[in-house]
Amino acid sequence: MNDFWKKAVIYELYVDKFAGDFKNLTAKLDYFTYLGVNVLWILPHYPSPLIDGGYDISDYQAIRPDLGTIAEFDEFLKAAHDRGLKVMIDMVLNHTSDKHPWFKEHKDWYMWSNDQSKYSQAFVHFADIKNHNNWIKNPEGDGFYYATFYPQQPDLNWDNPEVVNAMTENVDFWLKKGVDGLRLDAISRLIKRDDTYCFGLPETHQILKNLRSHIDANFPGVVLLAESGGWPDEARQFFGSGDECHLVFHFPLSVRLLSAIKNRDIAKINDIWTWSGRIPEGCSWVSFLTHHDSIDLFFLGSEDEKHQLKSLVDPENIFSSPDGQSMAARLAEVCKGNVEEILWVTKTHLDQPAIPIIYYGNEIGMRNLDLSEKPTDFREFVRGEFDWSVTETQKSDPDSLLNSVRELIKNRQT
Repeated sequence: MNDFWKKAVIYELYVDKFAGDFKNLTAKLDYFTYLGVNVLWILPHYPSPLIDGGYDISDYQAIRPDLGTIAEFDEFLKAAHDRGLKVMIDMVLNHTSDKHPWFKEHKDWYMWSNDQSKYSQAFVHFADIKNHNNWIKNPEGDGFYYATFYPQQPDLNWDNPEVVNAMTENVDFWLKKGVDGLRLDAISRLIKRDDTYCFGLPETHQILKNLRSHIDANFPGVVLLAESGGWPDEARQFFGSGDECHLVFHFPLSVRLLSAIKNRDIAKINDIWTWSGRIPEGCSWVSFLTHHDSIDLFFLGSEDEKHQLKSLVDPENIFSSPDGQSMAARLAEVCKGNVEEILWVTKTHLDQPAIPIIYYGNEIGMRNLDLSEKPTDFREFVRGEFDWSVTETQKSDPDSLLNSVRELIKNRQT
């Protein structure tokens, strides 16, 4: 059994923002060996209009042209494997871009209705730009299509067996190339039913069980990481009985780590573990400090804690969502550049009983982007280009943040 992930330290990156394209990423692989990480999580690399940072996919079996070619991806994957690095990619099962050919060619592969009150209990992401409703008016005719996220991201109809077959083919395309793992985006919302929250329904779990069974039979050793969201008792359902995802994100842990920085109080961190519950053998939680998405303040225990963290990180409401329940901040932004704080929370993070993720640039103290105006998607603040000049300077300084983080990773691995 190939369970490489048990000793994984995952490094999360955008190909373009880290290295430009796959050819240059291949040339940068020695950096990961230097840092001591052993799994690369490649953020969406597919053709996309980039409405949602690449999670709006218009072709699942291709490379975005500015990132290179399929052949260059293959060369990158081989070179990574030659260095002992594993590679995970994002697989977006819930939705496509409205520019995907399927949206015009296979209307019944999506969810349509004339009744905007269907699934009214489901959460509405980006509510401020969707009129607080997940049903989007069909621009070319009657009716509405369902979109859990941006209006340009219509949800697939997973009740249609043709969708199941087509998406399984997309999964197989990349696993046949030798990709070692899939980070399953927004996996909790595949199936929708009236009078429910449309979150983690039994039919969704059955889809995951079927997918896991298919992968285990055809691509043994491939690991599945669930981005489910939810509190621990909700998120751990995506392990199934060890027959769904091997790994699941632990979102409440991440924000509680950040909240503990100022007073070094780990009681709330320990507390979250006491009610995270038992998980099946052969499974693990996955943690991060910050990543490409937002920091979810609602996972803190009280309004006072939310206010305290937000007032420390974003007192002027620059990096926050319209509803104030989340904010976009890199680790060095949370710590206001304080190296001692960055190292304390990084060590505390690496000490947790979870597989850690390092977000690109956090190891060199990259701060939020300085933008002239707030972007439509406030998460753009944490998606700047990797600073190679700072990296080279820090590599030559044994006491730098980079080399200190490197030492923490090394100590965890031994």
